[in-house]
Parts: sequence; structure tokens; C-alpha cells
Amino acid sequence: MAVYTKINKKEINIINKNFNIDKIISFKGIKQGIENTNYLLKLKKRKYILTIFEKRVLPKDIPFFMKLMDNLNSSKINCPKPLKTKNNNYIIKLKNKTACIVSFLEGKDKKILNINDCYAIGKTIARMHMVTNKMKLNRKNSMGIRNLKPLLESIKFKSKKFSNLKIFLKNNFKDISKNWPKRLPKGIIHGDLFIDNIFFKNNKLSGIIDFYFAANDYFMYEIAICINALCFDQKKGKFKMNNNKIKNLIKGYESVKKISMREKKSINILCRGAALRYLLTRLYDYSNTPKKALIKIKDPNEYYQKLLSHNNLNSFKDYLN
Repeated sequence: MAVYTKINKKEINIINKNFNIDKIISFKGIKQGIENTNYLLKLKKRKYILTIFEKRVLPKDIPFFMKLMDNLNSSKINCPKPLKTKNNNYIIKLKNKTACIVSFLEGKDKKILNINDCYAIGKTIARMHMVTNKMKLNRKNSMGIRNLKPLLESIKFKSKKFSNLKIFLKNNFKDISKNWPKRLPKGIIHGDLFIDNIFFKNNKLSGIIDFYFAANDYFMYEIAICINALCFDQKKGKFKMNNNKIKNLIKGYESVKKISMREKKSINILCRGAALRYLLTRLYDYSNTPKKALIKIKDPNEYYQKLLSHNNLNSFKDYLN
């Protein structure tokens, strides 16, 4: 979440005219995240989230995201529910951009996860995969391994801080692409399960937000993204893998859905691919985000460290011991 597009009372009136909701009393931009513009809308008795789609989200993909969240809600997977307009559409236009409104999810993200949280997250992901596996929706992963080459080539290595990265990134991309697994179990994955996209209430997992990278991909790639995003501990700018968190994430997942041996054997290359993906997107945002945007830029160095960690590992057991 972020704020690139500024709105005022004119846009708020457009929203009120289009949706069967009470009058919006106040609105406030949400700074966290990096992809879309988001506002918290407050009504007398309820809250909603307004999302204005920016950057990497293509208009043709938005109906997929809306239907996915609607279907997940119907299957008791707690996530924001998109509202339909008076004309039975999910989306409207604001400032010549596509926008939607979703229900406000109670709870908030945790700053630090414990092993019980990781178990609960694993369990929720598996439940979600069981549900999405039956959905007749399809979207190619725009941030899949095959799509990283143009992103890598588009990064401007202006800063001296990252000037030595170019060869490292190209070599890693070449090796990861060459060894990327084939024919693993797949379906719709969330694709961006970071700590700030997972909400807790009264110390229990209350739901998942931000499905705008969801796509059809390997279920195990979701686990790899989560290992990178949720199972490293930070101390004085250093990121160290926490094997207990990984172990509990996997245990939680397998309490609902078993992971095959072929999937387990692919964990290292999938983790390397996921780490490279976020390293590249962060490098791109670091060098391309407008200075005026109300946004918190995330440090690419975090994923450089994580990629190095994975490069020193090999087997599934390496991640558990």
C-alpha cells in the first residue's frame, strides 16, 4: 500500500454516488507498501479501503483479483471482500485510474512473528491453496521467473552502493532460470505474503490482505516467498534464517495439505528465485520511485543478504536444521 494519487472531496462524492454505502465522513492515505494507492475510508459505523491501481497492475487483471477475493470470502478464507457498485461492477474510475473498494479487515500486522504464528500462517496458506485449486480462474504470474529478465535489464545502477550487483544478479538469474523446476503442483497463490499483509487480532491470525500479485503458480513457490518474507530474523541490519520458523510454517501447511518429495527437493531453487524477485523489484523501486510519492522505500540489501543465504544451502533438510 502507498499513496501516489492524491484525492479530495470530489472523488469521495464520486465514490458515494457509485456505491450503496453511508456517507464517507473522512479519508486518509495509507503509507505502507509500494504498489498501489490506498486510502482508509471512515463512515459512521464502518470502514473501507479504497485502492487506486498503479504501476505493475494491468486493468485486464483486476477482475481476476476481485473474483478471487469474493470466492475466498465465500469459502471462509478471511480476506477483504470487494464491494459492487450500484451497477453491479467491482470497479470505478477515479482521476482516470481504475479503483475499487474492499471491506476493512479487523486486526493488524505484527512486527515480529513467533513460531506459533508461523504455524498458523502455514495452515492458512494450505487452506487457501485447497480452495483456489478448485477455482476456474486464471492469471499468469507477472512476477514469475520468466518475467524477471526485462525487470533486471530495466534497473538503473546509478548508485555506487549497488554498482557491483549487476554481474551477481545476471549470474544468479541465469543459474536459477536454468534449474527452475517443471511440473510441480500448482494453482492460485497469493504471491506476496509479507508480514504486513497478514493480520492478527487477540494474538490469533485474523486474515490476509493485498491479493494484487495473486496468480497461477507453484504452491511451493508460495512457501518459498514466505520463507524469505517471514522466516528471517533481523539484528543490527543483518538477516539470519530462522529454521524453527520455517519448520513450523511447513508443519502448519502439512497439517492441512501434504507437500510432495518433488516439491521439497525444489525448495532451494524456489527460495533463490523468490529472493531474486524481491531484490530486483526493490532495486527498481529504489531507483525509479518519484520523490514526491508518499511511500516508504524498502531496502534492497535485505534481499541481497537473503539470496546469499540461499546460495549457501542445497537440500530441504538445510532449511529445517
